[in-house]
Amino acid sequence: MKIQAKAAKLSGHIQVPGSKSHTIRALIFSSLAEGTSHIRNPLGGADCVSSSKAVPLFGAKVDISNPKDWVVEGAGKNAHLPDDVVNVGDSGSLLYFMSPVAATFEGWTVFTGDDSIRTRPVLHVVDALKQMGAEAYISRPEKNAPPLIIKGPVKDGSTIVTDGRLSQYISGIMMAASRLNGTTNIELTDPKETPFLNMTRLWLEEMGVKLEISEDYKHIKVHGPIQMKAFDKVIPSDWEAVAFPLVAALITESEITIDNVDTSGSQGDMAIVDVLKELGANIEIDEKTKALTVKKSRLSAEHLPNRELHVNLSGYPDAICALAVAGCFTEGSIVIEDIGVCRKKETDRIEVMQKELEKLGATIETGPDWFKVTGHSKKNADGSVNPAWNLHGGEVESYDDHRVAMSLACLGLALPEGQEIIVKDAECCAVSFPDFYKTMNGINAGFTEA
Repeated sequence: MKIQAKAAKLSGHIQVPGSKSHTIRALIFSSLAEGTSHIRNPLGGADCVSSSKAVPLFGAKVDISNPKDWVVEGAGKNAHLPDDVVNVGDSGSLLYFMSPVAATFEGWTVFTGDDSIRTRPVLHVVDALKQMGAEAYISRPEKNAPPLIIKGPVKDGSTIVTDGRLSQYISGIMMAASRLNGTTNIELTDPKETPFLNMTRLWLEEMGVKLEISEDYKHIKVHGPIQMKAFDKVIPSDWEAVAFPLVAALITESEITIDNVDTSGSQGDMAIVDVLKELGANIEIDEKTKALTVKKSRLSAEHLPNRELHVNLSGYPDAICALAVAGCFTEGSIVIEDIGVCRKKETDRIEVMQKELEKLGATIETGPDWFKVTGHSKKNADGSVNPAWNLHGGEVESYDDHRVAMSLACLGLALPEGQEIIVKDAECCAVSFPDFYKTMNGINAGFTEA
């Protein structure tokens, strides 16, 4: 499917789906728990549906027929080695979370997925599982990617030393450790995406697991085993999804309200608000009503040294796509740093965002773990038209990456009259934001199928 995006002025209220990160964790923990859990306001995206199909292989029963209330009958003490090959679809989270959990059972487990997953790196998982006493192999010796083959069980009381630059497999080890006797020690030499490790910590603690974690996340101790109990939980809205209507409103100089945002602090991506505020964004969050209001703003780094805003995105690297688009409408430069992990996501997001934004006239520089966008505000500080702003329309690739597709579609909303962006394979946004285009059209985005 191709989506056409052209000049629009946004207005009104919008609500984004539940958090993908929370939904997948909820499915995994409820599947391992005793009793029947309710997951309310789940994200119905492709990755979460893949998870709902995978956890029954370990003994749980899942009913997702009610889109507002998923019901999971946990396997509890009867959890077992998966009955079949675990196909994770396009979900890296599911792959990295469940592979260490599968290794706690005696026997062989095979993980595979779609074309994208079969390019995702797994040698770091293989190494960690071997340190825990499991056998682990990749089926294609020349490929650092699934299919991934594991033979458990792992040993109790292991110590794992690994870099931790990808948070998801560390979360998986923490989940697996809750099933093991004694204390599992995880030593991280270079932890990244630590807000997601904190999310896993909060979940584990809520399930009754005792942990000790150093402030820098380099030292993690998980004490097990614990028999988890069923829960009834409302999934908070997804800050990774909030980023797109938020940035769209700012670059189109619009005013919108995003309802029911998560103010708990459990999602690191909320930090994008502070980044945008530093550029002059007029954003207000009402803690009581959970409403985020975006008002007409001019984004600028002119007040900063060298007209540059440096942002360390290691804690929430998925924000690179939305922030790169915001940079195209910022007077000055945004330098996004410590994002080497972005090269190992659904796509190499550093490379593809540079390629597609340059097609549209943007000025981009990149390095192994950084991305710099130098842009211009559409208007000068005095309100006059800025002749230096010169982006244009075109046809762009999504690379079947949901965040690439949504960010480029939002960029199209801020183009001059008569210009348009056509986003190819735009339906991939369903992974994390089902009905994205329809939902955005509710605030006058005007997306149409090309």
